[in-house]
Amino acid sequence: MNMIWKTAWKNVWRNKIRSLVVISSVTIGIFAGVFSIALMNGMIAQRIYNVLDEEISHIQITAKDFRINNDPRLIIENRRETLSKIRAVNGIAAISERVFITGMANSAYKSAGVQIIGIDPESEKQVLGLYKKIIPGTGDYFEKESKFNLVLIGMELAKELNIYRYSVDSSAISRLKEKKLPENIINKLVPLIGKRFINEKQFIKKMNVVFSPGESKKYGLLIREEAGSLRKEARLMLTFLDSDNNQVGAVFRIAGLYNISNSVFEKSNVFVKNEDIKKLTGISDSSFHQLVVKLSDVDQIESIPAALAEKLPELEILSWKKIQPELAIMSDLVKQFYLVFGLIILAALSFGIINTMLMVVLERTRELGMLTAIGMNKRKVFSMIMLESVFLSLSGGVAGMIAGYFLISITAKTGINLSQYSEGFEALGYSSIVYPQITAGFFVIVTILIILTGVFSSIYPALKALKMNPVEAIRSE
Repeated sequence: MNMIWKTAWKNVWRNKIRSLVVISSVTIGIFAGVFSIALMNGMIAQRIYNVLDEEISHIQITAKDFRINNDPRLIIENRRETLSKIRAVNGIAAISERVFITGMANSAYKSAGVQIIGIDPESEKQVLGLYKKIIPGTGDYFEKESKFNLVLIGMELAKELNIYRYSVDSSAISRLKEKKLPENIINKLVPLIGKRFINEKQFIKKMNVVFSPGESKKYGLLIREEAGSLRKEARLMLTFLDSDNNQVGAVFRIAGLYNISNSVFEKSNVFVKNEDIKKLTGISDSSFHQLVVKLSDVDQIESIPAALAEKLPELEILSWKKIQPELAIMSDLVKQFYLVFGLIILAALSFGIINTMLMVVLERTRELGMLTAIGMNKRKVFSMIMLESVFLSLSGGVAGMIAGYFLISITAKTGINLSQYSEGFEALGYSSIVYPQITAGFFVIVTILIILTGVFSSIYPALKALKMNPVEAIRSE
């Protein structure tokens, strides 16, 4: 058997050019497949992480039917007793109380429908990481004391309400120079210095006049980031219904702007302090609409909601998988997708291997006839052909996986910047900077599939060789 292995390996390299072509094609195919899957896996993993860390957390608890009709009268009472029962369940890391009111956000220019979320900033920090997403220079996460009602809004809502403005001044020029913006591009900005633009649309329109399409595409996002600023002491009016269904409203000063990779969330959710919204709506201090729960271990996402449901049967307890089922389905199907995607790539590569091995068999008709004539049985001939196919596929496969692993390792640290498509990505809730990732187990599965591909690819050529008549094969030229 050892001789068969050595012979098969030597036969692979008898025609080096042909073998290298096959190995190269397998390498490119496996590399492309591995990296594509890692890229997609990274996007999905980031999306799940961002949703859990910035938007919904692991578990949400509300009164029954509150999620369906958003009725502000469907509140959770008995605050102390409810929190005590939740904390009694092992695996609860943190809890935050919220008040939910549907209303309108009004600036001097525009209005927009929003979800007004009352929070306790300190407990909210323990559950969600939204406080890390405050845009520098726009404010903070309710950290400064103020005699005014404060509201935290998303960057997209600020743009929609024309609260976020654009102007090119000396400080913006200095920041752009620090970021190595070419001198010729900076010179084209000089005519815009001192001019104010009330919204992003107007600023983009003016930049399209000053810059070429290529320059706008390449540098436009960076320029907008540095030229944008929140109007000083900006305020907006929030109007909504109180607990008696009477319309009320109040002026809120903007505490800061948050920016996450979900433009829809940014446009529709504003955050205020629980104490402020409760006073305006008449909701008692001991009542709230929602509890947001963070787990110590996300793998307990099935068991802990069930345990909470037993303790709090009168409330609706939903895990993130039920709140965002489409994301949960994507997460559950991703492994099956890997397998299907991998099989398609390997099936395509197998045709090249089959074609190569058929050529090998036809070229070595006389040689195979002589080997059979001197006593090599059919099992050994079959094994030799099969091993040659496996060596070809495995050589290319290992090279492709190594190349893929190194590229994944590098890009997992640096990220792949797709900021020129940021608007499209953020509209779908995905980050424009992608960090590919893959598990070690995936490479084991790919290796097994590559070996199986080599084995299956060898069957037809090997059977062709076994059908040869030794005498006729020896006589052939």
